[in-house]
Amino acid sequence: MYTAHPDRYADMPYRRTGRSGLRLPAISLGLWHNFGPDRPVETQRAILRRAFDLGVTHFDLANNYGPPPGAAESALGEALKADFTGLRDELVISTKAGYRMWPGPYGEFGSRKYLLSSLDQSLERMGLDYVDIFYSHRHDPDTPLEETMGALHSAVQQGKALYVGVSNYSAEQTREAARILGELGTPLLIHQPRYSMLDRRPETEGLLDALDELQVGSIVYSPLEQGLLSSRYLDGIPEGSRAASDSPFLNSDAVTEELVGRLRALDDLAKGRGQTLAQLALAWALRGGRVTSALVGASSAQQIEDSVAATRNLDFDADELARIDEIVTV
Repeated sequence: MYTAHPDRYADMPYRRTGRSGLRLPAISLGLWHNFGPDRPVETQRAILRRAFDLGVTHFDLANNYGPPPGAAESALGEALKADFTGLRDELVISTKAGYRMWPGPYGEFGSRKYLLSSLDQSLERMGLDYVDIFYSHRHDPDTPLEETMGALHSAVQQGKALYVGVSNYSAEQTREAARILGELGTPLLIHQPRYSMLDRRPETEGLLDALDELQVGSIVYSPLEQGLLSSRYLDGIPEGSRAASDSPFLNSDAVTEELVGRLRALDDLAKGRGQTLAQLALAWALRGGRVTSALVGASSAQQIEDSVAATRNLDFDADELARIDEIVTV
């Protein structure tokens, strides 16, 4: 029988999400790749338990996470029943809908039919009455934004979500989504973009500026750039790694000698700060408080421990930031 650690809130920083009353842990756990039937159930549950013991109160999912699609939500549902009975009010659970989930014209994108049907299915898989955050996972170019945002508003009105967010929306799309939701009376809580030292688009394309102006929170995914910003690739492509498998998310062609040289330089800088490369990358994403939370995946309890340890040193001096910029923009 799992008993949560009594000091689970002692060390984790919690950051207010935009102008809302919701605070998220600086490190959140994403259940993207490691919560399907190909992973031992006890390992999955051990990751969730250790994360919660370290103050990671936010578990982030989407309808299509697994593999196969839906498996991550089902795995979380089983873990909630086994380990987290009585702890639901201490958890923030989010899910999303937008990518293909089932065959036919109603199984993806941003229609009202798809979003609300998907949410019902997600709740059933997780055994929940509501999620804390429900996202539109991607912008739908063929559905009026009023319909997509109206569906998010309906989820709140129906009591199936407490807050709503968007993911993978441009700065302008985010501004328009926030305007529509504001008129409906359901504020846009949060945006989930991809962001890392190697992917600065939220900065260069004005998304972070838009979120600042709108007072909308942000939770960034892939802050470790699919594992590139970790120790795994400091000597090239290791056997069994994501790049070695030619994953659609990280191709072996991306791991060039030039990139490995940059990673080694970043690793040297991290060691000077008493951090691993992964901890440096997470701290960089969270620097200055502009980002609310950083999403990490984990295939073991040790990995979530290592990620949470990044919060012990989130401060950078001007020379360190300049050096990072010099390394990654060569």
